[in-house]
Amino acid sequence: MDLATRKSPGRVAAPGRLEVGRPIAIVDIGSNSVRLVVYEGLTRAPMPIYNEKVLCGLGRNVVSTGRLDEEAVARALKALARFKILCETIRVGETLVLATAAARDAQNGPDFLARAEEIVGRPIELLSGAREAQLSALGVLSGFHRPDGIVGDLGGGSLELVEVEGTTIGQGVTLPLGGLALQDLSDGSPKKAQRLVREALPRAPQLAKLKGRTFYAVGGTWRNLARLHMAEKAYPLRVMHDYRIDPADGIAFLEMVERTPAAALKEIDAVSDARRPLLVYGAIVLEEIIRLGRPKSVAISALGVREGILYERLDDELKPLDPLITASGDFNLLRARSPGHGDELIAWSDRFFETSRIAETPDECRLRHAACLLADIGWRAHPDYRGEQSLNLIANGAFVALDHPGRAFLALSSYFRHEGLSVEKASAQLKGLATPRLIELARILGGLFRVAYPISVAMEGVLPKTALIVKGGKIVLSLPDDMADLAGERLTGRLKQLGRVLEMDTRIQIG
Repeated sequence: MDLATRKSPGRVAAPGRLEVGRPIAIVDIGSNSVRLVVYEGLTRAPMPIYNEKVLCGLGRNVVSTGRLDEEAVARALKALARFKILCETIRVGETLVLATAAARDAQNGPDFLARAEEIVGRPIELLSGAREAQLSALGVLSGFHRPDGIVGDLGGGSLELVEVEGTTIGQGVTLPLGGLALQDLSDGSPKKAQRLVREALPRAPQLAKLKGRTFYAVGGTWRNLARLHMAEKAYPLRVMHDYRIDPADGIAFLEMVERTPAAALKEIDAVSDARRPLLVYGAIVLEEIIRLGRPKSVAISALGVREGILYERLDDELKPLDPLITASGDFNLLRARSPGHGDELIAWSDRFFETSRIAETPDECRLRHAACLLADIGWRAHPDYRGEQSLNLIANGAFVALDHPGRAFLALSSYFRHEGLSVEKASAQLKGLATPRLIELARILGGLFRVAYPISVAMEGVLPKTALIVKGGKIVLSLPDDMADLAGERLTGRLKQLGRVLEMDTRIQIG
């Protein structure tokens, strides 16, 4: 079969891509790195299709010299020239370019930005500290379900702190506590850096509002610290977004990082040589934030200023959408045999849970809806591996507004659907992330899926003709007369499996 034969008539996007307009690119000129991220389109759940960074160190020695280093400038301009070609190759529809603390604070910052604008052929937005804090908060707002706490964005030159509560963002503050700035101010002395941090942080009013809430940690240095923390804990997932660090455990870990040579840390090979010297400064800042603010947890955010810009540009009707449901719907559209079946499965399972008196919470219902949309994404795999592949796709998927116990629930629901309802066979690592309640709900939902698919064969328009409810203490499956022949051993057996999980009798009702 030649390429022309394989092309879908009238399709604009490449296979595996959503038709959401042309890609949008953001070039982020930071104090430590210059980064290009190209997103599939401007959506509520933007998916990066290309991500590249160059560690230029523009902010190195800016505090002491007042100027951007010429070698760093040359590296940054070379990276920008490369990024421009990459954007043209991807056929980006719009490129947004922003610059932060180093270009803002350096005497030769304006000259650098003028040269950079000439190369990229686009105006560059030089973010003020307040603007940077606002965008970081918008990034967290876009990627967490009902966020409540303080956002801290640690860059090379500065630390931004801002309160976020639901969709409300407070006033932000900028402090010169970025990793490169601290390294410069302290002459490379961690002890001196610690004194500087302890003098500066109490002046941030946001930290007085942190007690008992969540601290959302944004920035590459803190993500690298979290990666090392995962290694110390032998954590089963590599997903960074919404990885949680318990403050009490975090203090001991951060103290260990501060006193241990970087080369001796577990998984240090995963951290670039240029970032390793900054780990100790990131640890000092985070430790002091925990001691001073006393948060209930530290949540690592993979989203920040760049995603904040995208969220800000969304239409008002898109901003309230749930990014988890949006992303699950996108996955369903790209991978399911009949995407409309996912929405029908939501309605079908809604009715069952309403009659079963399982008493779902709103958050559990939300997770169930996402699981319904993801239930058929593994069908192209060999039957022997569909459960395993579905579990891995979901557990490691690029979802946001989803904590790690929720990931485990979604992955296990799909696993139970394919592999049966035995808890013992399921991944011990994922079971360790989920609560007993979520594991049991995943079994129940997996049991529903195992009843639904032998009826519908994943095709749209079938499930609405049927019903699965709890009536008179029994699980009752109702089929219309013209579908009576489906009630064979396979379907009856699947229904009984669900009944055993819920300790209920079952029956099939025709007509």
